[in-house]
Amino acid sequence: MKKALAILLCVAIPVAASDGGYKVVYDGGSIPVVKPGTGIKLYIDSDLIRLMKDKTEVGQIPASAVTELTYGQDVHRRVGAAIGLAVVSFGLGALMALAKSKKHYIGVTWDDASKKGGIAFQADKNEYRGVLAGLEGITGKKAVNTDAMTVKN
Repeated sequence: MKKALAILLCVAIPVAASDGGYKVVYDGGSIPVVKPGTGIKLYIDSDLIRLMKDKTEVGQIPASAVTELTYGQDVHRRVGAAIGLAVVSFGLGALMALAKSKKHYIGVTWDDASKKGGIAFQADKNEYRGVLAGLEGITGKKAVNTDAMTVKN
């Protein structure tokens, strides 16, 4: 009985604490009240994409108004961390310089009658697939991988 109660509490407490939103970092776009680099929460409802900063709603995008979803990555080496680590241990610093870091960016473009706009945000490496799947599901649009696109001059 105690084991069943312990398992139930282990499952129930994290589910109750989660509000269903995704923590993302706003990178820029058509929401003037949010500065780039600010952490916001992205909620994907059945027909609406909501953006919240703290407990204030800063944007709503109807799913039917979304015209394009994009996805891209920014890969860079961890040079700053390597330099800091090299001060302590040159060998570890050299190994750290070889490590790469990926940032996952998602873009949403919309046209809601007279309101056109777009946003870009950075999603966590463990959640970006879920965010993309949710956005693709409610909008009916397939995300375009910007890394695979080639530009011809």
